[in-house]
Amino acid sequence: MMAAPHRAAPLTSRGGRRAALAGRRAWLPIAIPAATLFIAFWLLPMAKLAGLGAATPQGMESSAYWLVVTQPRYWQSLANTVALSLGATLATLAIALPVSRFLARHPHFPGRRALMALLLFPLAFPGVVVGFLVILTTGRQGVLNTLSRALTGEPTVLAYGMAGLFIGYLYFLLPRTIGVLMAAVEGIDKQWLEAAQTLGARPWRRFVDIELPALSSALTAAGAMCFATAMGAFGTVFTLGTRIDVLPITIYDEFTHYANIPVAAALSVVLGLATWAVLYAANAFAGRAAHGR
Repeated sequence: MMAAPHRAAPLTSRGGRRAALAGRRAWLPIAIPAATLFIAFWLLPMAKLAGLGAATPQGMESSAYWLVVTQPRYWQSLANTVALSLGATLATLAIALPVSRFLARHPHFPGRRALMALLLFPLAFPGVVVGFLVILTTGRQGVLNTLSRALTGEPTVLAYGMAGLFIGYLYFLLPRTIGVLMAAVEGIDKQWLEAAQTLGARPWRRFVDIELPALSSALTAAGAMCFATAMGAFGTVFTLGTRIDVLPITIYDEFTHYANIPVAAALSVVLGLATWAVLYAANAFAGRAAHGR
């Protein structure tokens, strides 16, 4: 009577191995095309780009990476890009959070659909169109300059410098951020807020103690998205970039005007690594916040 379980154990073990093997084989039709696309469209181009950056430009004795690291003008371009992207990210979050909370908390006020359509409308525009709109608003013939001359007699032109690019970044970052934060606000359990209100907590205390911790992951994700988008934005910069020194324009100049492909590749790798580092840190922070909640 006791021998039967001992004879059945190998069969069970073999059956488990067969099921595991069948499960792995079931993934092959999906894994092979995915791996092929990853290698062909990401790994090989990135390896080629990194290899180009390791080449030695004409007339130089060291690799393009060493040139990029030792030249102050490239560091200045990177610092401008990071500072502008970080400032635009913080400003976008500061504007989008109250707007998102209002829209999520008031789903039925008159004109809400029209307002939502207007807020999301910039998503349909490419960066060049956004830059053109900034010129129409704050350029030499723009609305702001016209009003400034009429009221003070002095011109006010923002479009062709960092201020104009900052406005352009806000224009195309806000719709994306509002959409992400609205969904997060709607996902907060209203019973928490009602319980806090019953206990006498003021609105700002409910926001700080309940809403803000619940929104920390969404704010981090939205901020990372804004920063990465601003770091790599080119169309808006190209349209406005008469007095703008940011890394996408520097890469474009090195590649097209000077035919300095190794330096352009090295700068592209630096831009990608800087953006990846911020995204990695944001993802780690969001993960810790989600586990600690």
